[in-house]
Amino acid sequence: MTTKSKHKSSGHEHADEYSKGSLSLSGSIAMGTGVMIGAGIFALTGQVAELAGALFPIAFLAAAVVVAFSSYSYIKVCNKYPSAGGVAMILQKAYGPGVLTAGCSLLMYFSMVINESLVARTFGTYTMRIFGKGSDSWLVPTLGVGLIAVAFTINLLGNKLIGGLSKFTAIVKILGIAVFAGIGLWASGLSFDVFASNDQSSAVTSLSSITGFLAAVALSILAYKGFTTITNSGDEIKEPQKNVSRSIIISLVICTVLYLLVTLAVGSSLSVAEIIASKDSSLAEAARPVLGDLGEWLTIALAVVATISGLIASMFAVSRMLAMLTEMELVPHSHFGMPGRVQKHTLVYTAFIAVALTVFFDLGRIASLGAIFYILMDMAIHWGVYKHLRTDVGAKGSILLTAIFLDAVVLGAFVLSKVQTDVLVVVTSVVGLILIFGSEWWYIKHSKILDQESE
Repeated sequence: MTTKSKHKSSGHEHADEYSKGSLSLSGSIAMGTGVMIGAGIFALTGQVAELAGALFPIAFLAAAVVVAFSSYSYIKVCNKYPSAGGVAMILQKAYGPGVLTAGCSLLMYFSMVINESLVARTFGTYTMRIFGKGSDSWLVPTLGVGLIAVAFTINLLGNKLIGGLSKFTAIVKILGIAVFAGIGLWASGLSFDVFASNDQSSAVTSLSSITGFLAAVALSILAYKGFTTITNSGDEIKEPQKNVSRSIIISLVICTVLYLLVTLAVGSSLSVAEIIASKDSSLAEAARPVLGDLGEWLTIALAVVATISGLIASMFAVSRMLAMLTEMELVPHSHFGMPGRVQKHTLVYTAFIAVALTVFFDLGRIASLGAIFYILMDMAIHWGVYKHLRTDVGAKGSILLTAIFLDAVVLGAFVLSKVQTDVLVVVTSVVGLILIFGSEWWYIKHSKILDQESE
């Protein structure tokens, strides 16, 4: 049996794994908000403040605008072609089954796995505050690895459990964060002193510029990218032609409002320098001046719930995406002696990569890699839809080109910022891009040679 025929066999096994209509509208919204809230506001607030200074709440709002334009491409294509492959399906329809589709799909895959390690690290960081430990404790990655193992186990149990859990935790997170923001803003008397901050610390003054602000916007996009998990579960959503777009829009609106309220509350409680000093767990630090130790404990509990549910929802979507890439014969697959279906194997691969990233990278670098990979993939999506699909799906070219422009501006600023402050992130990103596209070029070329020899 040839390599390609083996893939086809695996693909059929995988296709049987999907359960169409197993996710309701509320369940898909819960999944989207679950991934976004799990990774975004708890992990990124301090890092965004380090780049944007006192304007960090505006950076989150600006990122919502960028993502609103970006979501247009996904909504238009998925409304007409809902698929469990989501991003991979869009790329294949735009570019065909070649190296560009495979490479960009893997960029999306790895950005999602990177996001999972970001969530796992955030879980460890907030949990260790209970014991008075900082983010440099060796227990932080250990707890993160434990969370990945729990999420992996739950994902083996199926869609209904995940959907029900996502709904419950989404309600807890939304209400909890809203209460946190409301109390913080009330205690401050709605005096947003952070915008008038005179803090002259070098970390703030060196990056409080147009470039620093735009770089902060690029990083803030990670707080919203969870909406793509909805597209990756497209045909598992009931009435996907209308509910995929509804799920994306509602999820983004909910998260935008929450993020703005929370960042304003944090800014009213702490100075920019204090936010940066506690950047890996700034929300817990911000709760102390308002509610004391009780506020910090409640925020830690909320962060734990958010990160657990966010990781579970993310693994649900990303493992299905990799399985779809296998079915589309864009990536190689090996059982490695494991029993069961392809999708179960992709869960194992996803968990293994997330564990490695959690152990070897800190929060800042994990987030940076994720932002670069994701925005590059996002630009490829928009160009593909503009060049090849806009007439078919009824998309407006001006909106697509605006989305590309906004992505290019914030990505350029982010890369420039990292060249100046942490060039290792840029080098790692370039090496990763070479490995991803180089390996895909070799694999696709090798597959064609095998096909020719078998004819």
